[in-house]
Amino acid sequence: MSNTPISRLDTTQADFLARLDALLAFESSTDDAIEAAVADILREVRTRGDEAVIEFTRRFDRLDVASMAALELPRQVLDDALASLSAAQRDALTQAAERVRIYHERQKQESWEYTEADGTRLGQKVTPLDRVGLYVPGGRASYPSSVLMNAVPAKVAGVKELIMVVPTPGGERNPLVLAAAAITGVDRVFTIGGAQAVAALAFGTRTIPQVDKIVGPGNAYVASAKRRVFGTVGIDMVAGPSEVLVISDGHGDPDWVAMDLFAQAEHDELAQSILLCTDAAFIDRVHASIDALLAGMPRRDTIATSLAKRGALVKVRDLGEACDIANRIAPEHLEICTADPRALVDRIRHAGAMFLGHYSVEALGDYCAGPNHVLPTMRSARFSSPLGVYDFQKRTSILDISPEGAQTLGRIASVLAHGEGLQAHARSAEMRLR
Repeated sequence: MSNTPISRLDTTQADFLARLDALLAFESSTDDAIEAAVADILREVRTRGDEAVIEFTRRFDRLDVASMAALELPRQVLDDALASLSAAQRDALTQAAERVRIYHERQKQESWEYTEADGTRLGQKVTPLDRVGLYVPGGRASYPSSVLMNAVPAKVAGVKELIMVVPTPGGERNPLVLAAAAITGVDRVFTIGGAQAVAALAFGTRTIPQVDKIVGPGNAYVASAKRRVFGTVGIDMVAGPSEVLVISDGHGDPDWVAMDLFAQAEHDELAQSILLCTDAAFIDRVHASIDALLAGMPRRDTIATSLAKRGALVKVRDLGEACDIANRIAPEHLEICTADPRALVDRIRHAGAMFLGHYSVEALGDYCAGPNHVLPTMRSARFSSPLGVYDFQKRTSILDISPEGAQTLGRIASVLAHGEGLQAHARSAEMRLR
């Protein structure tokens, strides 16, 4: 008898889809107190700039600073952080950055044009963003991988200036995060965080220039601030809890599957870990592995709560049904742990990232495989994609219409413009007609 609470579902149950949808339901509810605080912070920073940033940094991060100059880290501090790492850490960070760069180099989009028979030339110009802001959690939190996954594609895209903000509560700096900034070529680093950092990047201050886009994860205050400044600047996404879906045909090691479920569940209590499996006996073995391995996990309380609240072990009829359910879930991470995982790839339409085979563990994608780990959550893989070079480029249409082309297009436009009741549009086109 397994002891660890986790939902056990079977697709033959009459209420299966209702139970699955209830399990997937996640409302990114907003806290009124947080929303009010963020609105106030944004208003103050927009109005008073550096002065407000300094005040909020003193209050929230307990830093006794008198000027913005004290909050910007010189390049030497980043280089010193890199030098302070052990050889193993420095080598791992460097290798991961290089693998991420190589992968993202293939995503670069180029400008293009084509010429029609009458000499009209049409095309698209691809241009990198001028300036991007990168938010990185700070203090005891250590997310150098977040720096790599956001900074590298921005630099590959050709972004001219990358400004990183990272809070240092109580003056605590994380050397791995600063070292990652050094390796990826971040241009400026400010030790500020929270909604005030988002506001400074979005609106600009005397010291911090306004950026074109803000990327990177943060807490509820950061997420709220990013939602509110969208439109003034671009944002990457407002991400929900981390998710993994594992498809299994009953082959492989149940301990591996259990640990892969743990790897997502340890993020936080709202993370979601689901197994779809064709073999009921293997599901039992995975549940037994969960029981056996959980006690040895440092974050076992978080894992146990996550599995109990939002986890599931699901018996499916066959792998085809598993793929249909996977498309309904549209998971952030999808592990296909079957004898022939590539046979299922074309059946999957909605997933942030697919990990094929027993050795393609999601944790490798988080750190060093190469593809980006910033992925769509909360079923948004149905309509969105992983962060990439394309998120740091914009496209401009080019129309170079020849005199001959204007004769054909002008007559078409005239008819449509009159149909819409826009006579000036029609006349504008008609005036070019011979």
